[in-house]
Amino acid sequence: MMNDWGFGGWGWGMGVGPLLMILFWVLVIVGVVALFRSLQSGPQSGPGPRAKTAAEIVQERYARGEINREEFEQKMRDLAGHR
Repeated sequence: MMNDWGFGGWGWGMGVGPLLMILFWVLVIVGVVALFRSLQSGPQSGPGPRAKTAAEIVQERYARGEINREEFEQKMRDLAGHR
């Protein structure tokens, strides 16, 4: 006897079931690999970006045109005197 699902109820089950099983195992393997890689890399405790020095900030401001040459030279002299 035939029903709406195909021959004996095996229509969708035989075609989609194996595909879902393969998809499941692919996702499990990808998850295990991702976990393994994250554990291998360890914590990212390296040094962060270093802070700019005052002289670097003055040089950047001069390069952007925020201060003129006289202001730049004066600020650099001031910074040299504080060392």
